[in-house]
Parts: sequence; C-alpha cells; structure tokens
Amino acid sequence: MDLFSQFNDISDNLLPEDGRVFYHGMILEKEETKTYFERLMKNIEWINDEVLIFGRRIVTKRKVAWYAEKPFKYSYSNMTKVATLFTEDLLELKELVEEKTKETYNSCLLNLYHSGSEGMGWHSDDEKDLKQFGTIASLSLGAERKFVFKHKKNKNTVSLNLQNGSLLVMKGSTQKNWLHSLPSTKKVQQPRINLTFRTIDEERF
Repeated sequence: MDLFSQFNDISDNLLPEDGRVFYHGMILEKEETKTYFERLMKNIEWINDEVLIFGRRIVTKRKVAWYAEKPFKYSYSNMTKVATLFTEDLLELKELVEEKTKETYNSCLLNLYHSGSEGMGWHSDDEKDLKQFGTIASLSLGAERKFVFKHKKNKNTVSLNLQNGSLLVMKGSTQKNWLHSLPSTKKVQQPRINLTFRTIDEERF
C-alpha cells in the first residue's frame, strides 16, 4: 500500500502505525534558505561518503559531513567518523530546529546531493551510538525531493515531498519499525543539502 500525500498539519502523524513522524513544512524563508545553502556549500568540510560492504570499500558521489558539540565518533555502514565542532551556521540552524521541535540535539550529519541522480537506499538511523528512541530532525535546503518510509514487516509505504527549507521530524520507535529512503530521479537537476540533527548517547562515548 502506498500512501502519498503532502502533510500540512504538524499535529498529524504521517505513519499509520509503529512510529511517529511529523512534517513541519517550511520553517525558513526563501532568502534564508538561499543564504544558508550557499554558506554550507562553501564552509562545510564535505567529503565523499564511504561504506564498507563485504570487505569492499565503496565511495559514493554523495558527500557528507559530521559535526557535533564534541568530537563524537559515529559509526555506520562499517565506517567510523569523528565529528568536527559545530560551525556558527549549524548552531543557528540547530537552535531554530530545537525551538520548532521542543527537543535538544548534540550532533548533525549532513548530506550533499549534487542532483536527483544521487539518492539514499533503504535504511534506519538506529546505530548504537545514537540515543535509543531519540528524535531525529531533518532539515532540507535546495531541491525538492521525494522521501519514502517503508514498514519493516508489512512493507506499507508512506511518501511525501520535502520542500526547500522544510523540517521533518522522526520520533519514538520509528527507526525500530520503519526504513526510509531518498529515491534517485532524473527529473531533479538541482543540488540539495540535508541536515539531520540527532543525539549521540554520551554514556557510550
């Protein structure tokens, strides 16, 4: 079952079961998104992402960056990254996201998609370094892209379009029960930056 729509009421849970996801829509003005996008493109220490699959190291076209309030280590896809300290721009965006979500975050994983040809396959943000059942807030800057959730057991899907300057929030047991992906598409030629604010479990650090 594919449930496709654009949600406007942030009080509505997008998921029909086993998790909580809320779409806040655009939280930045158009000029603000442009300014932050340009600053992040220029000032963030972007690197091509790497994953280790069956002992083979794969380098992606998509670029990533890992920032935090401390030099936290974060491991996923059998690779470990050490955080760079938050920039002024990231601190400003974190403060805005915290105000909107009524949550706090100590880290941010950024993704840079140069065009729609670059996407992200099915996965959950459930790494052991993260706070269990912690909230993850995803801020989108740049090209509008389709985002899809898929239930791990019954395979039901929920899709929405992430607008420029918009905020998506994943809470509770979402990562335990759902996968999510950013499908690639030939229709989008513009770049997109995605900031996912999250909380590293400091007791494990």
